[in-house]
Amino acid sequence: MTIGTFIIKNALRNKRRALLSILSVAVSLFLLVTLMVLLRELTTPMEDADAAMRIAVRHRVSLANTLPYRQRATIERIPGVAAITPFTFFGGKFRNEDIPSFAQFAMDPIQLTNVFGEAKLPMDQLNNWIHDRSSCIIGIKTADMYGFKIGDKMKLVGTIWQADLELTIAGIYQGTPDDRNVLFHHDYMDEACGRQGIVGTWWVRAKSLEEVPLVVERINKEFKNTSAEVLAETERSFVLGFISMWGNIKVFIGVICTVVVFSLILVTASTMSMAIRERFRELAILKALGFRRHELFAFILAESFGFAFAGAVIGIGGAWMLFSNINITAVTKGMFVAFELTPRIMATGFGVGAILGIIGSIVPAISMARMSVIQGLKTLD
Repeated sequence: MTIGTFIIKNALRNKRRALLSILSVAVSLFLLVTLMVLLRELTTPMEDADAAMRIAVRHRVSLANTLPYRQRATIERIPGVAAITPFTFFGGKFRNEDIPSFAQFAMDPIQLTNVFGEAKLPMDQLNNWIHDRSSCIIGIKTADMYGFKIGDKMKLVGTIWQADLELTIAGIYQGTPDDRNVLFHHDYMDEACGRQGIVGTWWVRAKSLEEVPLVVERINKEFKNTSAEVLAETERSFVLGFISMWGNIKVFIGVICTVVVFSLILVTASTMSMAIRERFRELAILKALGFRRHELFAFILAESFGFAFAGAVIGIGGAWMLFSNINITAVTKGMFVAFELTPRIMATGFGVGAILGIIGSIVPAISMARMSVIQGLKTLD
């Protein structure tokens, strides 16, 4: 019998306990990597060259406060501004759904490709949208979810704004980080709401990356100490600020991850302690035959590491297979558009598994080291 075979046979001596130990590690690591993916999706905004040149302008007091439409002309004259569009959240109900699976925004259709250059929309559909004030464009994911086609009608019932919108689908776009939104004419929404002349936010595109901080500073300075003071910030800052309104999600999920890892350590240490306690007599015999402490510790470490590694493969591999094959948008009803188990998260999961294997072997190794040959032979007699 080789040393490897000896370790495997000892590890599988109690097959039920070995299976439960591996599954407990697998489930815990599955939960750990799922939380890490969730945290990443919630706190990491999409970034590309177009996003880096965009600036969000909102009311300095709160995102819920609106801005006067007359600000547009002032912002357009600020040096470094390439394009600007109002971008107002409508938040209407669709087909009596309590939580619509897509967001709805009113904007200037002429500025779609100028501000959101990553949006891919055939030119004829864009022209049809621009020339029909009651039309809209929808993301391809929303079109697929509801089976929408160009020319179909959709009605949004106002909840925040006291107006209902009857829209005709003029185009289907794709290529943005979130291909679910419904976009329609801001002028059409404003007319339906009684010409209030207000917007939710302004979205601005700077002429270059170098101009972005300068444009942010100029916009903030332009409206300082006015009745509608604004807060201009980069798209990344805006998204992170929006997420922070949910509370300190990082701390909350971090605490849960810590509890999961701590529980894993206790489970692994307990399992290994019970397994080694059963074999004190055999370890005593190995000591009597001349095996040294570090050799016996290597046996225990290999067994503990094997349990942890097997659990990591099942838990992290299962998470990878699940997240790679499910339609996360449909499962979460549009809350998430992606749920990616990145190599970094997988490496972290396997790292936690390796540390568990090492820590789990320490307590039984210490017990084995303190045990004399006579004590070991008496243990199970």
